[in-house]
Amino acid sequence: MLNSIILITSVILDFILGDPPNWPHPIRFIGIVIKKYEKVVRNVKWLDLKIGGFVLTASTIVTVLALSSLILYMAGLVHPFLRTALEIYLIYTLLAAKCLAVEAMKVYKVLESNDITKGRQLLSYLVGRDTSQLNKEDIVRGTVETVAENTIDGVLAPLFYLGIGFCFNIPVQIILLYKTINTLDSMVGYIQEPYTKIGFASAKLDDIANFVPARIGSVFMVLAGALLGYKGKKGIQILARDRKNHKSPNCGYPESAVAGLLEVQLGGTNIYFGQRVYKPTIGDAHKSLEPVHIKDTIKIMYGSEIIMVLFMIVIFNII
Repeated sequence: MLNSIILITSVILDFILGDPPNWPHPIRFIGIVIKKYEKVVRNVKWLDLKIGGFVLTASTIVTVLALSSLILYMAGLVHPFLRTALEIYLIYTLLAAKCLAVEAMKVYKVLESNDITKGRQLLSYLVGRDTSQLNKEDIVRGTVETVAENTIDGVLAPLFYLGIGFCFNIPVQIILLYKTINTLDSMVGYIQEPYTKIGFASAKLDDIANFVPARIGSVFMVLAGALLGYKGKKGIQILARDRKNHKSPNCGYPESAVAGLLEVQLGGTNIYFGQRVYKPTIGDAHKSLEPVHIKDTIKIMYGSEIIMVLFMIVIFNII
């Protein structure tokens, strides 16, 4: 019962509050740790950067888990309620549905006003690719892809690992473990220089961490889309056909689910750090990408989150 209360309260807080900019946030702390450890690793001249990447990854994970466990333990010594309240706060901050929706809607609103320059700028805050030459349809594509991918990374995968954490009575530590891996990948897990070597370990570990959530989550996304009135059958078809049309072993799953549901085409060539990266296309271009598809993808994100939460509550009651 307590697990369900913690889960529902955390999700509701995220839906209502999002991420207020001045509130303490564990991801900011994780980011600071990564930057400091990366600097240390790069300054050790005799250390191969690929090996250094493993050191960076392991050191960051150990630091985050040790500190979070210590803080929760101390809170529990004060009062069990304080520990539970802190757990709810930390879990809420590690769910990104509201933040993702808000940032994507900013892009939607400026595109509705045909402000392409502002749309490029706003998209550049969300993606690692070069947005300076994108047209309106490209900006929509980038935003839809970002929301689709982060439906897994920022919403469904954290919930998945939260569920595992509840099973072992360490929900915060397990969701923090996942978000630390995910943040490492976001900051250093690129195939382009200067991250090719130092980011190798983070990128591979993130691929492993997202392997199961991406596959389960994409099915939930198709189910949510079908219930919301989108093309469920097409979502299944494109998910089955194009799920591997991506350099990442996981990102193709949510993108193909959304592409099928909305009958649009995603993927294609992008520029990262001045280097052109060729990607296969995902989905069929039955419809041209329009700003409204950003809103549609947000609806699919929230729908799949609700399904995931309901699924978790059922599992809690069974076990």
